[in-house]
Amino acid sequence: FGSSPLGSSPVDPGRKIPTTKKSCQSSASVKKMVRVKAFELRAKTSKELLKELDEAKAELAALRVAKVSGGAASKLAKIKVVRKAIARILTVYNQKQKAEARKQYKGKKYQPLDLRPKKTRAIRRALKTEQKFMKTPKQKTKASNFPMRRFAVTM
Repeated sequence: FGSSPLGSSPVDPGRKIPTTKKSCQSSASVKKMVRVKAFELRAKTSKELLKELDEAKAELAALRVAKVSGGAASKLAKIKVVRKAIARILTVYNQKQKAEARKQYKGKKYQPLDLRPKKTRAIRRALKTEQKFMKTPKQKTKASNFPMRRFAVTM
C-alpha cells in the first residue's frame, strides 16, 4: 500500500500525504492553542488563570507580528481563536473575583454597589416591607384604645 516513494494514503491511493517538516510544525502550533473550555478554566486557581492569560497574550502578540510580516493563513485564522480564549480566561477570572468578594461581604450590613442586587431604580428607592407597615407611637396607642368593632351580624 504505502510502498511508493511519494507516500500515498491507504484509503485513497491517488491522495498524497504531506511529510515535510514545515507542515508538521504548523499543525503542532495550531494544536498548541486549542479552544479553551470555560468549565476547565473554572477548575484552575486564580494564579494559574493569570499565567494562562499571559501565555495567550504573548501568543496573540506573536500572531499579530506574523500577520504584519505576511504569515501563513493558519496563523491569521488563529488570531480569532486566541482572542476568544483570552476573553474566556478573563471572564472566568472576573467571576472568581466577584464570588470571593460576595463570600467576604456575606452577612455584613453594607455591601459594595456592584454586589448589591440591580433591580430598577424605583424598586431600590422604594420602602422595604417592614418600613411600609411601621406605625408611630400615636398610631399604636390609637389602635389599642379604639380597636375595630366586631358585629354579630352575618350575611
